[in-house]
Amino acid sequence: MEKLVIRGGRPLQGIVSIGGAKNAAVAILPATIMADGPCVIDNVPDISDVHILLEIMSSMGVVVRKDAPHTYYLDGRGLVSSVIEHEEARRMRASYYFLGAMLSKFGKAAVALPGGCNLGARPIDQHLKAFAALGCETTVDHGMVYCDASHGLKGAHIIFDIVSVGATINAMLAAVKAEGRTVLQSVAKEPHVVDVANILNMMGADIRGAGTDTIKINGVKHLRGVDYAIIPDQIEAGTFIAAAVATGGYVRIDNITPKHLETIVSRIREMGGEITLDEECAYVRRRGPLLATNLRTMPHPGFPTDMVPQATVLLALAEGTSVVQEGIWSNRFRYADELRRMGARFTVDGKTAIISGVDSLSGAPVASTDLRAGAAMVIAGLCAKGVTEVGGLEYIDRGYENFVGKLKALGADIERIDDGTDGGLLVREA
Repeated sequence: MEKLVIRGGRPLQGIVSIGGAKNAAVAILPATIMADGPCVIDNVPDISDVHILLEIMSSMGVVVRKDAPHTYYLDGRGLVSSVIEHEEARRMRASYYFLGAMLSKFGKAAVALPGGCNLGARPIDQHLKAFAALGCETTVDHGMVYCDASHGLKGAHIIFDIVSVGATINAMLAAVKAEGRTVLQSVAKEPHVVDVANILNMMGADIRGAGTDTIKINGVKHLRGVDYAIIPDQIEAGTFIAAAVATGGYVRIDNITPKHLETIVSRIREMGGEITLDEECAYVRRRGPLLATNLRTMPHPGFPTDMVPQATVLLALAEGTSVVQEGIWSNRFRYADELRRMGARFTVDGKTAIISGVDSLSGAPVASTDLRAGAAMVIAGLCAKGVTEVGGLEYIDRGYENFVGKLKALGADIERIDDGTDGGLLVREA
């Protein structure tokens, strides 16, 4: 089992470039199977979630060819299967996007209930509600989701009960070739939702309103292949912003979309970050001591839940007491015990965390409890006195490309090593 060994106390300095958005890529790649021709997708992040998706697509009969480090040629015209079994689906959450994509292509789909990080109850009832409204018969049996719309999908008016990125995207995928008009209300507005709508429109879909509360879709009969570049990853950018501020360094972050970072930047400025946004880059440093701030996560354009763990490392070192309210996932604070091992004063009551700042953190063996918590443990290690060992790297690999290499290029003292164990030593359940 591999782990990271970090010797803290070095401010990050230099330039780092952000990769393609994980949350866009894991939806856009399945969407390409709907095209009547090949697609070339650029700015694809080199992360394990993408590798798994491409393996699934290849096993289904999709032609997958890597033309450059971040560019893939994908041709789904030879797709021979509309079934994704348990072993494949359990490895990642976003496997459910094949439901919407295959419903559009075949009129039927069968996908095992997905896996991913354990952040609490993550039902797909809103996905199934949308499919049913479009005329699809859905059943769940022995862990498999079966969808049958062999008689054809028809446009519908769908109001989601909660704001769900996954359900919004899956409904778009299913509705683009449905007969007539579909109206989706109370939808997610995240940048990756808009990115998926943009590629579908380039493929010939008629989607309007992505990024607002209401999306209107006029069904089309065919979708063509396209060349498309995925947007930069706002959470990767936010993670490096947090790391630069936490370590008291000075970092230029390239390949960003400033508009997507407005809320993250605003809140980290309140914590003491000095951040200047240019057209495609951010200049980040700390202007003084870290300051306590109250946070509440909300769907976009609110503060993203995926930035809470990284932000709480800053608050753990801030002057004063902060209150963080998690509005989305019930298990977001599973990593609190890990930060406490490093000396953080972190109290959790359900979806609320109270963090009293300390002067410094101390290196300790800690575990990644999920993807973003893993990034937070790394940031904490970069700030801590002494040596920090971070286990559970399979979580970090899901969403951060060459994380160690990028940090080393910024001056971090960090190594990835094999600790010679079977993984039981550092991977703990909260």
